[in-house]
Amino acid sequence: MIPQEIIRRKRNGEELSSVDISSFIGALAAGQLSEGQIGAFAMAVWFKGMSREEIVALTLAMADSGDRLEWTDIDRPIADKHSTGGVGDNVSLMLAPIAAACGLAVPMISGRGLGHTGGTLDKLESIPGYTITPDAGLFRRVVKEAGCAIIGQTGALAPADGRLYAVRDVTATVDSIPLITASILSKKLAAGLQTLVLDVKVGNGAFMADRHQAEILARSLVEVANGAGVKTSALITDMNEPLADSAGNAVEMRNCLDFLAGRKENTRLDTVVLAFAAEMLVKSGTAASPDEGERVARQALSSGKAAEVFARMVSMLGGPGDLIENPDNYLARAPIEKPVTAVRSGWLAACDARGIGVSVIDLGGGRRHPADRIDHRVGFSELLPLGTRVNAGEPIALVHAADEDAAERAAAALAAHYRISEDEPALGPVIAGLV
Repeated sequence: MIPQEIIRRKRNGEELSSVDISSFIGALAAGQLSEGQIGAFAMAVWFKGMSREEIVALTLAMADSGDRLEWTDIDRPIADKHSTGGVGDNVSLMLAPIAAACGLAVPMISGRGLGHTGGTLDKLESIPGYTITPDAGLFRRVVKEAGCAIIGQTGALAPADGRLYAVRDVTATVDSIPLITASILSKKLAAGLQTLVLDVKVGNGAFMADRHQAEILARSLVEVANGAGVKTSALITDMNEPLADSAGNAVEMRNCLDFLAGRKENTRLDTVVLAFAAEMLVKSGTAASPDEGERVARQALSSGKAAEVFARMVSMLGGPGDLIENPDNYLARAPIEKPVTAVRSGWLAACDARGIGVSVIDLGGGRRHPADRIDHRVGFSELLPLGTRVNAGEPIALVHAADEDAAERAAAALAAHYRISEDEPALGPVIAGLV
């Protein structure tokens, strides 16, 4: 196998065979390819695309590049959810324990921030002691005893994807349907899932800004996953504004704890989390209908069972046992907290969600290079939702920054990311469709 020949052929728009793809991915997993070769392959795929057969071959090759998990000793349905990435999207943090509290086993393999989007693992690393790469034995024990475990890829689980994922983040090749499909599903196939629900984001803060493209991605994911034997569906959700009222790492973790304590009802985030919980329960055969699934999930949340599952998971993975009761003892705060004020009176009519994600990176809350260290303290909180009436000078958010200069820059940037109108906006639904 000559890597540059495979790159050349894909660059020229030729269809690669499954042998070509498995050979290239095998070399990638073995550390035999340079970052330049990996980036060139990703860019060729970005420009020329892949056939359905190529995507299946890429997905399977990446899943087979390491170990595959089995859960024969667990008598619960094995289920998971994955998001294509957004801003203020911390759904997984609450959804996994809710689903576990309803009787599912959720071995959730999550990722770091990609491009302008936040990463579940980066958020979890704001918890002191939390182990995102436990050994297989601990991972299995946490899933069995707590009901869920949210971790990162270990070196033994789809290792080819781990390296390709990091290169895509810094080579502007994130928003490729074949690469997104293979990246997501390779980890899910390797995790030994029975059912999967996908959150395909659409809007200016998503990798798929166009509804048609989002539907193409959703169909690609659903067809490839179902073809591989995992019962899969996808919800298409709106990402034209941050989903939560926070964007960052520690600030989103605080948002998660507030949600589990019942303090985020009747929000866009609440709608999405409960809809995905219901879909997971229906797909797993635990609930007969979405309405029943949502009712069961809301009971798990309001009773405190979901919070108990989350606390047990955190403790078993090395985090503090009293995180929910005493978050201020563990979640670091940025030294500067500064209100971001409305530049005029009117309605918050639109925002640049991608720009808000980039502003979090500018604060130090994301990466420009794979080796960059993240400042988990920084970000935005108390973000007002679109459709809110504001007066000039009133706060629309709170910026958390490492120093005064960074806070000033971030506040100005965030204010510029919002459009304030004299007329109340007509906002679309947060859940746009089901595939």
